[in-house]
Amino acid sequence: MKFKLIMAFVKPNITDKVVDAMKRKGATGATIIPARGTGVHEAKSFFGLSIEDQTDILVFLVEEHVVEKLLGVIETAGDFDKPSTGIAFVLPLEHAVGLGSQMKIFKDQARDDYF
Repeated sequence: MKFKLIMAFVKPNITDKVVDAMKRKGATGATIIPARGTGVHEAKSFFGLSIEDQTDILVFLVEEHVVEKLLGVIETAGDFDKPSTGIAFVLPLEHAVGLGSQMKIFKDQARDDYF
């Protein structure tokens, strides 16, 4: 089996919406990392202190056959068609351990008729 890593950067107020949508569509879980960031617009300041936007980094380990469909779930649930809502991308994954309890789900997802 081959796996991919989907990383999504979203505002904290939509984290649960994205994670819940992904789990409904077959994601076995997510890692949520709080972060801060800045984009093309300048950070706001308050009395000379820079205020950066809070962001959550969502990490999903998925079977490669479902990557495009699950990326679409993130795009829809996160309202990525609106400006400044988030970004998601896929990274290749060479090796993974500790997935024994999830292998049946991943094998089911690898079937062409899963979705």
